[in-house]
Amino acid sequence: MTYNYAYFPGCSQVGSAEEYGLSTLTVCKKLGIELAELQDWNCCGASSAHMTDEFLSFALPARNLALARKTGLDLLVVCAACYSRMNAAKARINSDKGLCEEISEAIGANPLFEGRIRHLLDVIVNDIGVAEIKKHVKKDLSGIKAVPYYGCLLVRPREFCFCDSTENPTDLDRLISALGVEVRKWSYKTDCCGGSLSLSRNDIVQKLVNRIFEEAFKSGADLIVTACPMCQANLEMRQRPGKLRFKLVHHMPVVYFTEILGLAMELEGWREWLKAHLISPKPLLEKIDSGGVG
Repeated sequence: MTYNYAYFPGCSQVGSAEEYGLSTLTVCKKLGIELAELQDWNCCGASSAHMTDEFLSFALPARNLALARKTGLDLLVVCAACYSRMNAAKARINSDKGLCEEISEAIGANPLFEGRIRHLLDVIVNDIGVAEIKKHVKKDLSGIKAVPYYGCLLVRPREFCFCDSTENPTDLDRLISALGVEVRKWSYKTDCCGGSLSLSRNDIVQKLVNRIFEEAFKSGADLIVTACPMCQANLEMRQRPGKLRFKLVHHMPVVYFTEILGLAMELEGWREWLKAHLISPKPLLEKIDSGGVG
């Protein structure tokens, strides 16, 4: 079965989180998800626009919605922040005729998008399904212990949440469990990492990030699996000594769910994706290759 979507890559997936973008394209091709990238897409404004200018915070994602409208397809995104901003813009524009007209004039296009905005995790877990995913698994990942980290924006606000629960979602849990990974229980899967405050309030971010890692270690996890490039970058770079005076140094890989999917399915490129990380998962991968994980 083939699934067709208009595709919004977002800034991170072609820059700081390139491995997320590359693994997304490879995984989608394998699973029969055909992506038509929006032509001449622009930044959705997360997280700076909605913190500085309300009109801009809706106009930027609205221009992408106007491009998606022309395709006649549902829109697929992989960044949790992009997912949130696109849905927020769609809801506001479709309910505010005056704002819709103002934005339409500013961007020179109709921003009224009637299709669905989907996150890739939603499509893989709820459309393709974990039973189908299991059929593609080639590498034994049993023995790996991981905690799923959803972050804020996949479950908040409630009206945009696609997960089975806003408080204790299990979509990502079920997916990585289907790969043979042992999902460890913890209560911080939807806690904020403070990503949008990285430059303005380091003191707050330090507390949030350190607490997340402390709990991840307590759970017995080997790594954190996430679906948000902002969370991944914030969590990963805070483990490096000397980074913005973070005194508590951890050493736990933080990988994208598409990367661990590629690893389990042994898709071309998965080793290169994982090489891009600041905290290398190489020691864990060596254990997998040697059969010594456990």
